[in-house]
Amino acid sequence: MADLVNRASAKDLAGNWTLHAADESISVPLPLPGDALSALIAADILPDPYVGENELKVRWPAERDWIARRSFSIDADELGHPWAIYVDGLDTVAEIRINGQKVLAAANMFRPHRAEVADALRSGDNEIEIMFRSNVVAATEAAAQQPYEQPYSAQMQASPHINLLRKVQCHAGWDWNIAMMPFGLYGDIRLERADLPTVTYVQHRQRHNADTGAVDVDIEVRIQATTACEELLTIELGREKASLQIACSPGTNVAETTLHIENPRLWWPVGSGEQVLYDLVVTLGGATHRQRIGLRRIEVVTKRDEIGVPLTVRINGLDLFCRGANWIPGDALPSRITPETVRPLLEDAVAVGMNMLRIWGGGQYEPEWFYDLCDELGILIWQDMMFACALYPADSAFLAEVDREIEHQVRRLSHHASIALYCGDNEVIGALTWFEVARANRDRYLVAYDRLSRTIEMAVNRADPDRLFWPSSPSKGPMDFGDAWKAEGSGDQHMWDVWHAGKSFSAYRGVRPRFASEFGFQSFVSLSTLRRYIDEEDLDIASPAMELHQKNAGGNARIVETISRYFRFPKNFENVVYLSQVQQGLAMKTGIDFWRSIKPECMGALYWQLNDTYPVASWSSIEYGGRWKLLHSMAKRFFAPINVVAIPSADTKTVDLFAVNDTPSEVVVAGNAFWLAVDGARRPAGEFMKTVPTDRAILLLSVPADGSPDEVLGFTWRDPAGEHFDHHAVSPYKALRLRDPELVVEASKRGVGEWCFTITAKAPAFYVSLETDPYGVFSNNAVLVTPDAPVEFVWTSRSGDVDPVESLVVRDLRSSYRPSDTVIRRV
Repeated sequence: MADLVNRASAKDLAGNWTLHAADESISVPLPLPGDALSALIAADILPDPYVGENELKVRWPAERDWIARRSFSIDADELGHPWAIYVDGLDTVAEIRINGQKVLAAANMFRPHRAEVADALRSGDNEIEIMFRSNVVAATEAAAQQPYEQPYSAQMQASPHINLLRKVQCHAGWDWNIAMMPFGLYGDIRLERADLPTVTYVQHRQRHNADTGAVDVDIEVRIQATTACEELLTIELGREKASLQIACSPGTNVAETTLHIENPRLWWPVGSGEQVLYDLVVTLGGATHRQRIGLRRIEVVTKRDEIGVPLTVRINGLDLFCRGANWIPGDALPSRITPETVRPLLEDAVAVGMNMLRIWGGGQYEPEWFYDLCDELGILIWQDMMFACALYPADSAFLAEVDREIEHQVRRLSHHASIALYCGDNEVIGALTWFEVARANRDRYLVAYDRLSRTIEMAVNRADPDRLFWPSSPSKGPMDFGDAWKAEGSGDQHMWDVWHAGKSFSAYRGVRPRFASEFGFQSFVSLSTLRRYIDEEDLDIASPAMELHQKNAGGNARIVETISRYFRFPKNFENVVYLSQVQQGLAMKTGIDFWRSIKPECMGALYWQLNDTYPVASWSSIEYGGRWKLLHSMAKRFFAPINVVAIPSADTKTVDLFAVNDTPSEVVVAGNAFWLAVDGARRPAGEFMKTVPTDRAILLLSVPADGSPDEVLGFTWRDPAGEHFDHHAVSPYKALRLRDPELVVEASKRGVGEWCFTITAKAPAFYVSLETDPYGVFSNNAVLVTPDAPVEFVWTSRSGDVDPVESLVVRDLRSSYRPSDTVIRRV
């Protein structure tokens, strides 16, 4: 984990500040780092914005100027030295004053700011203020100064023109995010001696010897100095150490050395090997900079093949199928984004077989601890730069600011083993065709985009030349500005026709992406989460509160319409929620199963999205607060490193079973297929036993699609991970004349915070799901239970040693529209 131990002379200004309205009408405590809206909520000036329709009551602070204020002291003898103010994560248009004198102005939250302040200091008590200018007003003023219009996604954003600010783009609202425009300071703020040299970045490059396995690590330390000086620099990596006497001159100084690791233990993504990390410690004078690095060879293969341009992540010589999701900021209120709230989300990604997350370009470059966690857990990161779904200025001042931002962020992040590639933006190439003004002036906006993209690319390559820079997502590759949303054969693809165009789930099988980097389907959050934020009387998809918690136009109607397409219509609101989560999981499974079946043509599937910023109907698989949707439980099965998937043939005459193996070694998969009737009868449909390689999916068995209207195709198999069971419905589930399964659930306590639920059925019960009010995780959910195969669910509490049985609710497809006889008993 990287951290900076400052000289004793540095003064940390984080801690307790006071937030004032510019007219002094409001004054509340403000902990920094933190955001001002959270401080106003804590002081009861604002209501909880996530509850009911309160969102509409919390937007006014962002339309005003605010002042954060505190005092600090400095001794007279310290005033003989020059001092500088350093601030990081300042959101966004702000000024810093010391004793009434402006010492720093900033307008980019994505890079640090530093300015000398000696003339403003005085002996004894000093007052420091941060003037937070209204970002809403600043964005509007910036729009008025543009030589031509810079369009943005107005249908998603309540605050206009945020594309003109270097600020988290979704702070203005998104089709899954609340619109509050938070502001504050989220990183360090300190006074530091300006005359002492400072380590600004520590980077390294690795050279792996293919014959011996040894690694030479070339280490570069960048040191900023204001005066000429000599310092001793020590660099330690594991047991290796180097000492250098550095003669610094004013400006940026670069010190380099190489350390040799004879028998390295390599870092691997989760599921492919261990996550071994080495301590890299750099000491200069009284400051120590620590990083943890992983030794590994990484390459993203983009060399054109017989199909087009692939996008294949290769680690230590092994080509990986990237399984995962897209990541958005951990909370709409930045103060709530902490290691304690984020780590469980990352661990839950690993728990269901994910090995990659894409950090989406409308959010934020995450804090250092986020990437440390990903290094530790073995989660690869696709890192977008922070540009999304809009067009951006291309004037010299804006591009110079972008250049500084990107170079800083890439130098900051480059040591992390988890970073797989950098991507220039999210859907900005696509946005060139979204807006009438851009279509009418194509050349102007295309040239502007090219200037922005090249600025980002040059900064990335200057700061980290060893990793791939991918121009945009989706994209066919460098210098291709064509539509990649539906393009096959090259690059990465965003497949949104199923959700936005209302196409059937089978449409996922109609595209063959090289890397599916975005696709998704919405669902409602669970009743337990809904009831925390929505009054009981408003638990109706058409209520104002529920509609306000749906940010995608027509989203609630689309969920319900799709339910009627695949399922018999549910009997009440609770089962609308349940079926929305079942169909979300079914949609993702349909696409991911197919794309894994065409490996290595496709080598990645990252669904939209892993997490939520607040409780909202969305595409997430983990609800705000951490509760798993049924999609996340289903991902544990469809993202299994070894899996068998059922894919209807193009002519629909057969259902083909494919095996996919993403482990480092070949495996044997053996099993059988059968037609499963609604009464539980099984009709044999074939057997298989094959060795499955790591480099491609293979066909196991083709089953004639001759099942009756009341049968589904079931299949079981064995692999090194154990016994597995899945099914494929040839016709929509609503066509099945399901029987009451008469479910019996036996509950027993296993230990502190752990319960076991054993479920039996007298007839096949589809997508059997358990839900409890206490927050916890089920080992299984949304599964098929048959008369001859009871299923065990283990519930692990995340709410302490509580009893989940009293609030236990059991659902399945048939009970969603017709009463069923379900028995719950303790044993």
